[in-house]
Amino acid sequence: MKSKVAILRTSPRTVLRDYHELLNLAGYQDVVARDADTALKINISWHFFFPGSSTVPWQLEGVIRAMKADGYDPHLIHGCHNRTVVIDAHLGERENKQLHVVENHGLRNIHLYEGEEWINIRDAVGDLTRQFLCLNEVYPQGFMIPRRFIGENIIHLPTVKTHVFTTTTGAMKNAFGGLLNERRHWTHPVIHETLVDLLMIQKKIHRGVFAVMDGTFAGDGPGPRCMVPHVKNVILASADQTAIDAVAARLMGFDPLSIKFIRLAHELGLGCGDPREIEIVGDQAAAQENWHFAGPFQKMTFASRMQHLIYWGPLKKPIEWSLKTWLAPWAYIASVLYHDSFWYPLRAKRAMRLALESDWGRLFQAWESLTPDDLGYPAVGDRPAELNKAGWAAFGQSLRILGTCVKEAPEFSARRRKAAPPLSPAGH
Repeated sequence: MKSKVAILRTSPRTVLRDYHELLNLAGYQDVVARDADTALKINISWHFFFPGSSTVPWQLEGVIRAMKADGYDPHLIHGCHNRTVVIDAHLGERENKQLHVVENHGLRNIHLYEGEEWINIRDAVGDLTRQFLCLNEVYPQGFMIPRRFIGENIIHLPTVKTHVFTTTTGAMKNAFGGLLNERRHWTHPVIHETLVDLLMIQKKIHRGVFAVMDGTFAGDGPGPRCMVPHVKNVILASADQTAIDAVAARLMGFDPLSIKFIRLAHELGLGCGDPREIEIVGDQAAAQENWHFAGPFQKMTFASRMQHLIYWGPLKKPIEWSLKTWLAPWAYIASVLYHDSFWYPLRAKRAMRLALESDWGRLFQAWESLTPDDLGYPAVGDRPAELNKAGWAAFGQSLRILGTCVKEAPEFSARRRKAAPPLSPAGH
């Protein structure tokens, strides 16, 4: 069967209707089983609001409303979050107004690192591990995945944006945080192969895999954080994770098969990465657009240049080894200091000014106070989105994040667990 990607133009006035139409154009009801739990895998690429970086509230709202209208049991739908040492998911779901949506619909909100059981990949997928391109070498003892994922549907909620490691990021990359445990940075030197291995795992463990990608904002430049957001007014959906990433890449102006993770997945038959072989449904003209994005490598930040030098350049041999030892938190601290203490307070507002002043920016600003009609949001207010965490407020918040980063670093938490005295029988 030919891979299919749905694409529609949208506006705040019609966005809820458009998301409902989009999901059905892409055939989600044939993929997402009604009698299984469905995880809405929310993307938080930055805990602060940055247009195009993370799942936007109207994306989440549109998907939930569509599922409820189509008869899915809301008791079997939940928000799903992972954690990284440099991103605070609890702060992020508040700042990006995702929590507001989940709570308004009365859905469960699950943070995979809090009270959830994780099991070894070899117990989860058995002989499939023999087909991995790289993960057996990265993790010789295996790695852990959430037990709850086995038999669940998953709907990924990425955005259209570039990435300094993988050129673009979308549906395939959205599985990264949820399926790999605390030492995900070990895979960065083989990140493309890792995404392909993770797609193999998803196809094995999930009842259904689907993706809904928001391109109302789209990010260009050294993503997923230090980007220039553009208003593009498109939304995409597909059951083929490779195909939706390929179509998004082509919209941004890239040859999808020149991006290694897309090409590898295509060659292994895990999805279709060749736009000539993908059936486009919905707005054909929108699908033919070329935004001519510059991409993530032309104007890299100091942080992204250093990451490239460490993972793929001359600093790999002298420095990369430290990232697999108790010294690794130096990298987490450096990331928070650069992105949260420096770049966001001083550079973010200028980079996103036009996006904040757009209709989508005003919709975000007024989100909690607006009442939609059957189509979407007929009025979005007059105030552009404001950055509550700009300047000194962002700097102060970054220091608190830095403290959490150090406390939650897996290298330190593992040492604390080893040092903790064993429980007495009465403690069981």
